[in-house]
Order: sequence, then structure tokens, then C-alpha cells
Amino acid sequence: MERKQALEKYARLAVRNGVNLQKGQELVISAPIECAEFARKVAKEAFEAGAKNVVVHYSDEKLSRIRYDYADVTVFEDFPGWLAESRNLYARRGAAFISIAASDPDIFSGVDPQKIQTNARVSMENLKEYYEKSMSNRVRWCVLSVPTQAWADKVFPGHSPVEAQDKLWNAIFKAVRCDQPDPVQAWQQHNTLLKQKVDYLNQKQFVSLHYRNSLGTDLTVGLPRNHIWSGGAEEDYYGVPFTANMPTEEVFTAPAKYTASGTLVSALPLNHNGSLIDGFSLTFHEGRIVDYTARQGYETLKGIIETDEGTRYLGEVALVPFHSPISDMGLLFYNTLFDENASCHFAVGKAYPSCVQGGEEMDPAQLDEAGINDSMEHVDFMVGTSDLSIIATDAQGNEITLFQNGNWAI
Repeated sequence: MERKQALEKYARLAVRNGVNLQKGQELVISAPIECAEFARKVAKEAFEAGAKNVVVHYSDEKLSRIRYDYADVTVFEDFPGWLAESRNLYARRGAAFISIAASDPDIFSGVDPQKIQTNARVSMENLKEYYEKSMSNRVRWCVLSVPTQAWADKVFPGHSPVEAQDKLWNAIFKAVRCDQPDPVQAWQQHNTLLKQKVDYLNQKQFVSLHYRNSLGTDLTVGLPRNHIWSGGAEEDYYGVPFTANMPTEEVFTAPAKYTASGTLVSALPLNHNGSLIDGFSLTFHEGRIVDYTARQGYETLKGIIETDEGTRYLGEVALVPFHSPISDMGLLFYNTLFDENASCHFAVGKAYPSCVQGGEEMDPAQLDEAGINDSMEHVDFMVGTSDLSIIATDAQGNEITLFQNGNWAI
């Protein structure tokens, strides 16, 4: 009964707080087939909230693995028009989107990286309309997770399948505040705290941030004029509030495209499209990645960076205290949705146009002039550690310590 009640709370949170579904609006759910039970609960909650219709797109990563193993690379150059339209059409019609992000972190280990990279590139090209509307907040969206067995076994090795699932469920419920008596109220309080940081940063309008830690991170990155920090609940293009990530502990903005100088060293492994990248570093000059290394997953990292010219530049800078609910669990989730909310992070690739004043109305040339990067990809990676320091510099040249020993200093 406790699990059933928690699941109902979680589904309600996704619909009411996540995408903030409006009466008469359509909802599109993307889910692994293993998560069908929860997808149905979300669909039921959506209809009870007044949804006009709920459409579910299921994925099967085990079938995808079979295709990667046996199909020729040319197969992944083909993206059926009907499949693209199944996402683009609903974005065009103003639907809301809930994505259930849950996968086996090792599912594509050993797969030809060219096949994965080709599939990712072609998907991004054909779903461009959907991604552009999402990243400019013209549609409301929310990403959340529920356990799959392979994922639970990876996070909790040495436990029985049932124990591993239970432990991952409990960790997720804690991370998204479904262990609270009233998760909706708990999220409202959490968003209030994040907004205090957002308001401070937006008022200060710092011109640069300098990161340093003992892993070897030593990087200075500029911030665009009239940049906008966001965190927790935000508003879509039409003024309707929503929460894009559950969980979320970050406040974020876009870096100035051509300013990053120095080196970033990963603090946690990155699970990208079913392949693990670990022990990696990126070196920047005038904003562009000029060198990179990886102890594991070098070819996958190379594929990300060489997706297009935009993936050689940063698209997001996000601040997360080392002591946060997720980090304090002491778990490596092998899932970026959770791991990025346990650590300060960056993203290579596309920046959110909403991170600069008037960005939603700018064309690509204007966004580039404003310092906002464009790309087909947006890949987060974690750099936060217990000894990370971040020094901010304002327009007058004054330095203020934002982070000390991995946590907020303001």
C-alpha cells in the first residue's frame, strides 16, 4: 500500500507540477516498455486532470541492442517520416511531454560507436522542430525516472533483484520528495529556496566564473550580457509554470560561447546513450574544445564532440551544492538526470535561448552574436567535487566567492 500511494503521488507530481498539464491539453509520454505500469498511472492522472488525449511512445532498448549488433550502419541513416512527425506534430499542437528516463547503463557496451553516433545525429536532425520548441520553452516538458531491473542491479550490485529494485525506488522517491507527506508542498518550498539563488545571481549579472579543484579543473568562463539564471520551477513561453527535471537541485544559465579557457575534469562517469564515459577531461581555448582525453569511452566522447561544430562549445553552466539530497545519498546513479543534480556541471552543445533576455525571439545569427551556442546535441557532464571553488567576477572587477569546498558560499 505504501508503494502504491507513493506511485500515485509521483504520477500526480509529474502531471500537476512537472508539466502542469492544462485542461484540454494533449500529453505525450515516452517510456521504456519496462515502465509501462507507471506510464499508465501518469496517463490516468493526466485524464483526471482534464487531458484531451494521452499518447504513449514506448521504447525497447534490448531490441535496439539487437539492431545495433546486426544492422548495417546505413540502416541508421534512415529516420521514417512518420516517426519524426509522431513527435513534431504534437509539439506543433502545443502538447506537453513527459519522458521517463530509465535504461541499462551497460546496454550498448561494445556497440560500434559509429552506429550510435549516426542514430543520434539523424534523430536530432529529424526531431529538430520538437527539440527547438522544447529548448525555447514553447512546449512544457518534464523528465523523471522509475527503476528498471538492469538499472537497479547496476546501482546496487550484490543485492537480490527485488532488494535492488526496492532500494532504487526508495532512492528515487527521496530524490523527488515523494517520501514527504505532501510532495507538492515540499516542491513549492524547494523551488522557493532555488529562486533565492536565482534572484541573487540575476541581480549580480556576473561577467565570469573561475572553477578550480584538486582533480585538475581550472577553467574560466564568461557569461553573456543580460544572461538569465533559472532553477526549479520556470515558466514556458506563454507564462505557464512547469518543472522540467524531477529531481532538480541546480540553478543554471548559458555561458558566453567564445570565452571558456582552461580545463574541465569529470567528477563522475557519464552514461551517454547506453555507453559509459569515465575519467575524462576537456581543454578549451576561446570557448572551443581543443583537446580531450578519457580513461574509458574515448570513442563515445569523440562522437559527442564531433557531432557538429556546436558540440565543441559549452551550452550550459549549472551550480549544484556538493551537499544536496542526492549527493548525500552517496550513490552513483549512472543516470544523468540524478548524477547531474549531485554535482556542479556543464553541458556541451546547444544552449537554452531562454537564458538570455529576448533569446526566444532571436534568430540563429542573433543568438550567436549574443554568445548563445547552437547545436543538435546537449550533453551534460559533472565536474563538482567536495573541494570545488568558484570565484565570480562582476562588471567592476570585484571577485566574490560563490562556491567554497563544493558548496554555496553566499
